[in-house]
Amino acid sequence: MVTIGVFDGVHRGHQQLINHAVQQARRRNLPCVLMTFDPHPSEVVRPGSHPAQLTTLRRRAELVEQLGVDVFCVLPFTREVSRIPAEEFVHEFLVERLHAAEVVVGENFTFGYKAAGNIDLLTKLGERFGFEVSSDALVSGPVRRAGDPTETSVTFSSTYVRSCIDAGDVGAAASALGRFHRLEGIVVRGAGRGGKELGFPTANLSTPEHAAIPADGVYACWFTHRRQNSELPGTTYPAAVSVGSNPTFSGTERTVEAYVLDVTDADFYGEHVALDFVQRLRGMERFSSVEALIEQMHRDVAETRRVLGVDR
Repeated sequence: MVTIGVFDGVHRGHQQLINHAVQQARRRNLPCVLMTFDPHPSEVVRPGSHPAQLTTLRRRAELVEQLGVDVFCVLPFTREVSRIPAEEFVHEFLVERLHAAEVVVGENFTFGYKAAGNIDLLTKLGERFGFEVSSDALVSGPVRRAGDPTETSVTFSSTYVRSCIDAGDVGAAASALGRFHRLEGIVVRGAGRGGKELGFPTANLSTPEHAAIPADGVYACWFTHRRQNSELPGTTYPAAVSVGSNPTFSGTERTVEAYVLDVTDADFYGEHVALDFVQRLRGMERFSSVEALIEQMHRDVAETRRVLGVDR
């Protein structure tokens, strides 16, 4: 049993498709194999067009494992792979390598050189090579965008989730994902201003090159620290997170800085951490004085506690 796609984000539409594949695999008493690609195919076909990445490969593997997938198969997507004709792609990867008994894909699935293959061709090839094909309709659901009191129905897609994150609407993104949007990175040394000048020491994240970083602003987040090479789930703390260039200090470089609440003695430098974005508190502002900024930061921390339901 095989399902194929980029699956960036593993959003609610992806989840329904994967659940279908897992159910079919269990019915047939077969392993469920998910095939994905790295890097994103668009970056290979059109260099410089890599979309913002919603999930790292490791995170994607964790999420699909939770859904019951047995094998997470990553196909290195190269220029050579992009030029494989549709029929040859099916024969080489689905038949010869994976011995697929059934292939489950979304109704908009395309494959092969110049995306020439579609569901109809896949079905015909399945009849020739001896595997069945199931296609799932795209999944829609109600979502309320920030500032809009009414719900609207949207089709869940990675593109839609990216648009929400790009606008800072992490609440709408969470509705489409079925969980909070997560940003991962390694803690690096920053300007050191947060602790010394402001009294709010921060963990500064160095994020992957194409990571989907929310719009500039201040957010209530969950901060999870998991030590390198550890299979343990990690320790989670509440955090007020700033995304932006620190305009009060005439900053020019965009940074992601997390003030971890109620933690005074932890050293996160060099450690892998994750931020789950719960709610945007405000946009990025330039303050007239450091004192005004500090006052606002105290309000941000209080609001973060309220949003996350964390007592002092």
